[in-house]
Amino acid sequence: MAGSDKFVDMVSAVTRVDLPLGEFQPRSSLVTPVRTPLKPKFPVIDYHNHLDSMEPAEVLRIMDVCGVECVVNITMQVGDRAIAMLDKFHQAAPDRFASIGWMDWHSVDRDDFSQISIARLHRLVEHGAIGIKFWKDLGLSVRDRDGKLLRIDDERLIPIFEECEKLRLPVMFHTADPSAFFDPIDAKNERYEELAAHPDWGFSNSPFSKRELLEQRNRVIARHPSITFVGAHCAESGEDLAYLAEQMDALPNLMIDISARTPELGRQPYTARRFFLKYADRILFGTDLLPEIEMYRLYYRFLETDDEYFEYPSHASRQGRWNIYGLYLPDDVLKKVYRENALKLFPQ
Repeated sequence: MAGSDKFVDMVSAVTRVDLPLGEFQPRSSLVTPVRTPLKPKFPVIDYHNHLDSMEPAEVLRIMDVCGVECVVNITMQVGDRAIAMLDKFHQAAPDRFASIGWMDWHSVDRDDFSQISIARLHRLVEHGAIGIKFWKDLGLSVRDRDGKLLRIDDERLIPIFEECEKLRLPVMFHTADPSAFFDPIDAKNERYEELAAHPDWGFSNSPFSKRELLEQRNRVIARHPSITFVGAHCAESGEDLAYLAEQMDALPNLMIDISARTPELGRQPYTARRFFLKYADRILFGTDLLPEIEMYRLYYRFLETDDEYFEYPSHASRQGRWNIYGLYLPDDVLKKVYRENALKLFPQ
């Protein structure tokens, strides 16, 4: 065509393809070193995993291959099933497994719910639980007797947290979710594939924004300074480490685990490395993925090496179309993240 410019035509061309997104699995052309550790430099405590579907013997086999000293199973069972799960792993290898209980919202509409919950806490502790987890259903789906969403900082829950303090029981919070989960599931969402596979993970219509949910949680943490709280998944602030640092500075009783957040941390390696160095005493190693040899080794590669642009450990649908970079953390930080910080949360 007269007047056309070949270079302009080249750089302004728009792709139109019929290839389904799920079938687009590109292989990187980059040639970079691969220094994946077979075992960690120091023994590991996996403070965040879910083993309910697995048998202890199989988990122990993987742990031995991967240099994992102990795995903390966060059971997702409640009631008698939770007790059976705690007993199953503790009896199999009491020095290799520990357990965190799951907050039970049955009977939340009763006036004596706090008393019921306190009795449940004591039963869990009697069977070896070293913590209790409040999941994201608090603030997003748990409702009181009037049908209203139960706020995370609802004063009716205070007696439960006060009992955790008396029991010296650490409290884990998984509040909200990745920021993309609160955005519409459309072509602009960076985790579109993951959310397309799990549309029930989308909370764009939640009456509370993600920031509001985190602020509700933070008021609880501030209200109970004698309790050690663990913010699961980088306290759901892995996409904004400046905001996470603000929370860490304001809440000295807050620790975090890195489970399932290597995708966020590993794509901002300079900022993440500075964060790890500053808060080395308050970061816990965790995976939140079923124990597998290659999964653990990818975590070690992320923390120990300066390898570039490699796949992060993830579930089948992955968390976004990017790769990560290693943090090459110094030994003193690795020791704390891998093991020493978790030991602070075990019964003394």
